[in-house]
Amino acid sequence: MKRSNIKWKHYISYIAIAVVTIIFSVLAMVGALPQSSAFLLEKVAISIILAVSLSLVVGFLGELSLGHAGFMCVGAYLGGKVAALLVPTLGNGIVTLLISLIVGGICAGICGFIIGLPALRLKGDYLAITTLAFGEIIRTIFQNTSSESFGGAIGLPTPRFDKKYFFIICFVMVLITLVVIQNLIRSKHGRAITAIRDNEIAARVTGINVTRYKLTGFIVAAVFAGLAGVLFSYTQSNVSSSTFTYNYSIEILVMVVLGGMGSINGSIIAAALITYLNTELSTVLTGDLAVLKDLVYALILILIVIYNNSPMFKNVREKYNLSTLLHRLTKNRFTKGETDDTGRWDVVPTKIKMDALLSTDFVVNEITPDKPKEEENHE
Repeated sequence: MKRSNIKWKHYISYIAIAVVTIIFSVLAMVGALPQSSAFLLEKVAISIILAVSLSLVVGFLGELSLGHAGFMCVGAYLGGKVAALLVPTLGNGIVTLLISLIVGGICAGICGFIIGLPALRLKGDYLAITTLAFGEIIRTIFQNTSSESFGGAIGLPTPRFDKKYFFIICFVMVLITLVVIQNLIRSKHGRAITAIRDNEIAARVTGINVTRYKLTGFIVAAVFAGLAGVLFSYTQSNVSSSTFTYNYSIEILVMVVLGGMGSINGSIIAAALITYLNTELSTVLTGDLAVLKDLVYALILILIVIYNNSPMFKNVREKYNLSTLLHRLTKNRFTKGETDDTGRWDVVPTKIKMDALLSTDFVVNEITPDKPKEEENHE
């Protein structure tokens, strides 16, 4: 019997997200999910979209971008404004949300193209500074708008979707993000992107249009950051420019680095972990202890980074990591019908055991010269 050609490791992230969505959806339908937990799930889903999209630029393309919060800001303000204008006519439903997502994603993608075209000709620190400047410029522009347009320093009032079920829509967007980015990475275009990361000069020599693929990766990441911004605007009653600061871009970058450069599953886990830590620390450390939030958060991140990179914990990481656990669970790759196959190479009886053959010691005997034929005849 033939083994299945399905590579389940490519679908682990989809299955995990789908299972989480179904479980919490059932809890929400029966009224067993608190609003605080639903809000936390919304934040986790938005963080996953941001981390996975930035991983395309930082992890797979190999470019350092510090302006991801700027693209999110574009989506939050423009998508939120469209939603606020459409709610009186179309109502606060799926149609309004879809239109807002389209507008926010397209506008963020246009900004990604405008900034990426000249910026991606830069490298290293220069590109990081340029993207950082873009994020601060966008934030400052929205902060200094009039109250009639985008709210200015007070912020933009936005409609709030149903708190009970909005996290389901957020996780559906997570699945869409994973489908688009993972299929892009596994395509020939994704191989070209990773080739640019590994060796840009060699990629140019082989005929890869480096500027085109860099721009493509930058635009795709910007579009999904804009979509995350629109979802963020729906989780708030007011969108403020103070949210999309330099520190928020660094936080998204930490999710990517902490999860592992070029690891989609790692980015998902890191995004969920960091969002949960931030939320719990904000809840526990209140009042005078609020000043300790950033300190405790930084210490936790330092410990996690040390665990992930220190040679001291190498054996522990290899023994208890996720891939090892999955390998143990899927160790028996053959089905019951396949294990009864007597024609497999590992069950065919042989005269010489493979282990015996590998452990056989060969002894070289002394070679004696042949006797002359005359002596043999005489005897």
